[in-house]
Amino acid sequence: MMIMLNILLNNIFPIFVLIGLGFVLARTFSLDILTLTKINFYLLVPSFTFVYLYTTAIPLEMWKVLAAAIILMSVNYSASYLIAIWKGYKTGLKNAFVNSVVFYNSGNIGIPLITLMFSRAPFVINGETPYLNLALTTQIMILVIQNITVNSLGFFNAGRSKMQWRDSIAKIMKMPTIYAIPCAVLFKQLPCDLTQMPFWPALEYMKNALVAVALIILGVQISRTHFRSIRQEVILSVIIRLVGGPSVALAIVYLLSLKGIVAEAVLISSAVPTAVNTALIAVEYDNQPEFASQTVLISTLACTITLSAVIYLSRVLFPF
Repeated sequence: MMIMLNILLNNIFPIFVLIGLGFVLARTFSLDILTLTKINFYLLVPSFTFVYLYTTAIPLEMWKVLAAAIILMSVNYSASYLIAIWKGYKTGLKNAFVNSVVFYNSGNIGIPLITLMFSRAPFVINGETPYLNLALTTQIMILVIQNITVNSLGFFNAGRSKMQWRDSIAKIMKMPTIYAIPCAVLFKQLPCDLTQMPFWPALEYMKNALVAVALIILGVQISRTHFRSIRQEVILSVIIRLVGGPSVALAIVYLLSLKGIVAEAVLISSAVPTAVNTALIAVEYDNQPEFASQTVLISTLACTITLSAVIYLSRVLFPF
């Protein structure tokens, strides 16, 4: 019980402090969520991705992480799609339900959570954080898969009758994060050291801003969610996302023989709540926006308990 309380206070509570600040700011002032989201996705996330990939050695095990992310997404997609058909959901709700299970907050919560967790005891040794880069590299690989698919498959699901594949591809090509990855890999092979360049501190500043800004933005988005009662479909989606997701991820971790820090990061990442982007996509295409917003809010609140349990389980099963 003391370990669970320690995890809740040291790993989960700081995240919800920042989310709460975003919530209060949004209720006090008129904040433009679309502008904030663009700052996050077009500046902070790609800077974070580039800096960490450029400065961190990428082990071969990261290919297993990419495979794990793809397998997890495929299983979640198939399971949620079949459940939606079994429940008799109409096309709009069925696609929104699938999005809410498949796409999770690997950016807004996943990265801050991994950063906070691996920057604290027991992962700090003599004042250093030797496991942080490996854990973050693992999380970034998962974030890449999530970003690409939520901006393609996610949009396609939401606007099935309104959007063509070429529009989806054009949307993907506008996301700078997918360019940050090959650029980081390319520049790592060149003889020049970008960390000595005058522009490097600017990238560092943006990288360091991601954790706080992403969580504040999440709080702003949650403040816009209104509902009169919790829908049954929302409860089902949240259970599958927060309980089913980690269960499937654990099986995949064993299947791919992932170990230690990498295994912990993959399992913890799978337990984060539904992605805020699913609500933004639903609003943009007017496809079950109330359901999508409720799912984001309820899953974010419920994860205070489920995430604590998954973090504890990860430490027990995959000691470093």
